[in-house]
Amino acid sequence: MPDMNQIKIKIAAIMLLLCVCTVWLAKFEIRESSQNVSGHVTDAVTQNKDEPENLYARSAVLMDADSGRVLFGKDEDIVRPMASTTKIMTCIVALEHMTDNQTVTVSEYASGQPKVHLGVRLGQQFYLKDLLYSLMLESHNDSAVMVAEGIAGSVEAFTRMMNEKAEELGLEHTHFVTPNGLDGKDTGGIHATTARELALMMKYCIMDSPEKEQFLEITGTKEYEFQDVEKTAAYICHNHNAFLTMMDGALSGKTGFTADAGYCYVGALKKDDRIFIVSLLACGWPNNKGYKWSDTRKLMEYGLENYFYKNVWQDFEVQQILVKDSGDDQNIYQKNAVAEVEIAQAPETLKVLLKHGENVKSSLWLKSTLHAPVKKGQKVGELCYVLDKKVIAKYDIITRNGLKKRTFRWCLEQSAKCFLPHGKIPFCSWIYIDDKSKP
Repeated sequence: MPDMNQIKIKIAAIMLLLCVCTVWLAKFEIRESSQNVSGHVTDAVTQNKDEPENLYARSAVLMDADSGRVLFGKDEDIVRPMASTTKIMTCIVALEHMTDNQTVTVSEYASGQPKVHLGVRLGQQFYLKDLLYSLMLESHNDSAVMVAEGIAGSVEAFTRMMNEKAEELGLEHTHFVTPNGLDGKDTGGIHATTARELALMMKYCIMDSPEKEQFLEITGTKEYEFQDVEKTAAYICHNHNAFLTMMDGALSGKTGFTADAGYCYVGALKKDDRIFIVSLLACGWPNNKGYKWSDTRKLMEYGLENYFYKNVWQDFEVQQILVKDSGDDQNIYQKNAVAEVEIAQAPETLKVLLKHGENVKSSLWLKSTLHAPVKKGQKVGELCYVLDKKVIAKYDIITRNGLKKRTFRWCLEQSAKCFLPHGKIPFCSWIYIDDKSKP
């Protein structure tokens, strides 16, 4: 009979071995799980490794100026104060409404504006165009008020014009209270915008406005001298947009700062046929004035290194649509005919700014059948080009030829062409053959 003590020792040894194996397997599973999680994170980082990181701005956008597409965004739809970047809207609204050699007289309200200011005196007169250089190069607050009063008669009336322009441009989260960007609030809300909509404002100023050339000339000027109308005082303005000399191809820009907004900036750059816009909101507070330049360079370089134009146009094969109850002059015995379709005003190319790995998809919608009569140039479908689930281009599909309705009168007329000497039915010129066709 086995010794009970030996049996107990063997059982204990087996249980100890099982515990050791269980702990070892658990550690292995944890290590394996940890490696899998780590690998997943690495893949995610690798996928976005070339995107800008560690931006100072709380809200930022890199935009394609041609299409208005956001190429990179960081909290781009958060509403924030925009300080003196406001003045790009002040300038473009003034350019679109001012008259040649228009002058403005300094009001008490204008002369009392806080720094930064031109330092005008009550009753002085200035040419409004000169004040636009003061507005955009030195960001003078009194010049902004004078521009507003000169265009609309009052600051309140001018800010209404600014808000109307914002609405016209589809800027749903932008609200103007002041023409100079000083923090403010009224019944419509606080003076604010988003990084996306600030970039869209700049897009309008440099790409779409009828006064875009004037805007670019003013904002790209390094130094400007002028006098008041009476020539009793002379002024000189220096452009404080350091971005103009920071990168090749810099086109335009506007800085801004208030206590609520922090440092803000919006600027544009052109390289080859590509135009990029950067907008920054809440990009640091004193003493971090240089943060906006660091962020701007980082975003612009990202755009230049990664986005290039690609022709995504695909030739459209001519298609046919069945037209029911139609008259085909080539085959009078055929009850139904076909209409050929084509793209209306088809371009030779469709260039889109794309990053490596991005693809544009085309989507064709076309009616399966038509009912006669069909007119030449009738819309029967659409061809859409889609990027990131958004339609970037749309073209109408139209008929290349027209087709009449197959009626009793039409059949008689076609028969006459085949069998009668002159191809005409006697008395047909004054007899109504059916209630849907007239001679």
